Amino acid sequence: MHRIDVHHHYYPPTLMAAEREIRGELSADYRDWTVARAVEELDRGETAMAILSTSSRPDMRGAKAGERLRAIARDSNVFAAGMVRDYPGRFGFFTFLPMPDVEGSLHELAFALDQLDADGVGLMTSYGDAWLGDPAFVPLLEELDRRACVVYVHPLLPECCSTILPYVPRAMLEFPYDTGRTVLSLLFSGAFARFRKIRWIFSHSGGPLPALSGRIETLSERFPKLAEIAPNGVAAEFRRLFCETANAAYRGSLAALLEWIPEEHVLFGSDYPYVSTQHNVASLHACDLSEPLLRKIEHDNAAALFTRVGVSKSGG
Repeated sequence: MHRIDVHHHYYPPTLMAAEREIRGELSADYRDWTVARAVEELDRGETAMAILSTSSRPDMRGAKAGERLRAIARDSNVFAAGMVRDYPGRFGFFTFLPMPDVEGSLHELAFALDQLDADGVGLMTSYGDAWLGDPAFVPLLEELDRRACVVYVHPLLPECCSTILPYVPRAMLEFPYDTGRTVLSLLFSGAFARFRKIRWIFSHSGGPLPALSGRIETLSERFPKLAEIAPNGVAAEFRRLFCETANAAYRGSLAALLEWIPEEHVLFGSDYPYVSTQHNVASLHACDLSEPLLRKIEHDNAAALFTRVGVSKSGG
């Protein structure tokens, strides 16, 4: 029981109720989720701990804006903290923020970190058609940097691209592509260079970016502010990032990822309940990695990033 899962979803009742109100019928994996089943999944996958986060819920962007979304975020964070309390050593959680409400998000960030002892902050790749490098989000990035937060970024389908290929399941292309969009928005806006203390985790092995990194690095040489946004070069900025392996630990994608970022920055993720822990473990172990590297990905890298993991291991 050594594995640490940094991409593990939970569904607090208030969030589920709001989604049911908007969507009517919910999918079975969402509707049937319970805390008990989450714990059973940890045991089946020989997982010591999962860091909880909410999943992609594009319906929440507009329909639940304002005070109601703030209330949902508060309820969700209190619920996650309750799971941490009730199952010591099995869960941590990323703060759910009522974005794109920056003022409300700053308030909730302080509450979750200072009062609930959250392990980091969860963000989506985009909100509407604004990605994380958007100037509107600078006040939040400033506070995340001041606190040296771990920030986990999960893909969310942007409004621009919801019907581009309606006959292709959106999770196959558009979700990972949005990880690429938001990383480049942070790079070319100068946010990576400006906010050096934020420790970023991106989903699904970085989406398309490991495969496109050479192209991006070559074409960025024409960018007039390259020295400002990437003082040590674009490759150096990319190598500062962390990525998790949920449904992306396959030979080709993992080989590209390990060329793109240091092996110490690769974390294990499952995307439960959409993909099982056992599937992700089997995929990772089929990549013929050395035992020391597997240990880093499945445990040691997360233990270096999250204080709670080390505390749990020591019994504190």
